[in-house]
Amino acid sequence: MIQFNNNEQYSPFIGIERKRWRELNGSISYNLSNEDIGSLNAMNEPLTLQEIQEIYFPLSHLLNIHINEARQLHSEVSGFLKDRTHKLPFIIGIAGSVAAGKSTTARVLQRLLSLAPDKPQVDLITTDGFLYPNSVLESRGILNRKGFPESYDTRRLIRFLADIKSGKKEISAPTYSHLEYDIMEGQNQLISSPDIVIIEGINVLQVNLSKQHKGPRIFVSDFFDYSIYVHSNEQNLQKWYVDRFLSLRDTAFKKADSYFHKYANLDHKESISTATSIWNEINKPNLLKNILPTRYRANLILEKDVNHLIKRISIRKI
Repeated sequence: MIQFNNNEQYSPFIGIERKRWRELNGSISYNLSNEDIGSLNAMNEPLTLQEIQEIYFPLSHLLNIHINEARQLHSEVSGFLKDRTHKLPFIIGIAGSVAAGKSTTARVLQRLLSLAPDKPQVDLITTDGFLYPNSVLESRGILNRKGFPESYDTRRLIRFLADIKSGKKEISAPTYSHLEYDIMEGQNQLISSPDIVIIEGINVLQVNLSKQHKGPRIFVSDFFDYSIYVHSNEQNLQKWYVDRFLSLRDTAFKKADSYFHKYANLDHKESISTATSIWNEINKPNLLKNILPTRYRANLILEKDVNHLIKRISIRKI
């Protein structure tokens, strides 16, 4: 991986510490209720009004600058071409490791962006729905590599994004059940003429060049108007993964129809050992080989401390 010089004069990114970042928002604010914050929270990932105000208010402000500029560019180019085509959705990609908190970032941004004065329709799609079904993964002998690039139906995901950027009015995306650990056959998420689409997943910034390929290459990130990477060090990520496993053992795993019901009766020590083994055998190799190397492909990097709080933001220079 390319390591950029700490001297920001010679780096493609500008680093901004939390204290300075929270001062960039100006007067923009949103009214959020306790119910709103509760619905945005994730297991073992504390989300407070202060975190939303200091990190996500400025971030949504920055994104709205890019969204408005894209709309203005669309208007001017359409005028130049004398072709008044309908504006296309603005697509935001959110990447990062398992347990990094991508889903929380995506949900918060979906909520805040929808509160803009023009009340845009903001849809959120996770790439879990574009995993191959377990039956396919099993037949290929890669069920234990779920989350690796080869476990995704990337062609289907690219077709989905191409439909969005082609102006198709109604598009459906497959859905995934974390309880059943599989694709929900016959169940789809329908999006209809959205203004903004957020695509969240560990794989969205990956470019898999290992396979021989003839002809032009198209990658998922080619369709993004803006991309965000949620980052923390490996030690934090492993700890958060294990903590989440322990919480799920006491909740979702206890459901009889849970794919992971077999772990429900593990004691504390066994649970930590099992979660650590899964991390080391699956999630860590995927992080180091496929996910972390994509960090510098993002337009913006959110870096978290051990408490899940954003401590630094890196923004690609324009």
